[in-house]
Amino acid sequence: MNFIEKFYSKTLKYDLINKFLYKNTKTIPQIEKIILNFGCKTSDLKTLSTSALALELITNQKSTLTLTKHNNVLLKIRKGHPVGCKVTLRKKKSFAFLTKMLIDIFPKLKNFEGLKTSKKMKENIFSYELVDTFSFQELEENYYLFNNLRNLHVTIVMTSKKKEELQFIFNSIKIPFEKK
Repeated sequence: MNFIEKFYSKTLKYDLINKFLYKNTKTIPQIEKIILNFGCKTSDLKTLSTSALALELITNQKSTLTLTKHNNVLLKIRKGHPVGCKVTLRKKKSFAFLTKMLIDIFPKLKNFEGLKTSKKMKENIFSYELVDTFSFQELEENYYLFNNLRNLHVTIVMTSKKKEELQFIFNSIKIPFEKK
């Protein structure tokens, strides 16, 4: 069992019950899934394959291609063409990825003051973007393959009903936010 998962089940659940007064224990917010996404502006096979391989190395899970829903004349992309790839992490893998972010990735980032909370935090969804993807050790070892990667979009989906619950969970897990 991961230490963040253990902390969540042993300590954080009781803190949430005491602070927000739930009537049923099944309504306590939990991490539903974490979505990792590389978006590409073109349907070039080389960039798509390298971004899919990077996601597979980071998460040890197979990635899926995302397809366009509409034509885009400016980018010369037709409907149904691949434009990115994504991975959805659930249960134990999501806690393992959170641990990896807190211990390995955030301390390695240069000029990192925290994640921005403006407009990106809804009642149950929080999104942020990692600009420096080479802070992952798996990608750093093979720099020559992944030197043209785009930014990594990370979306955390919870089962919370209020924005305050989400902020309380992130503050108690010690996810670094930008100080205002």
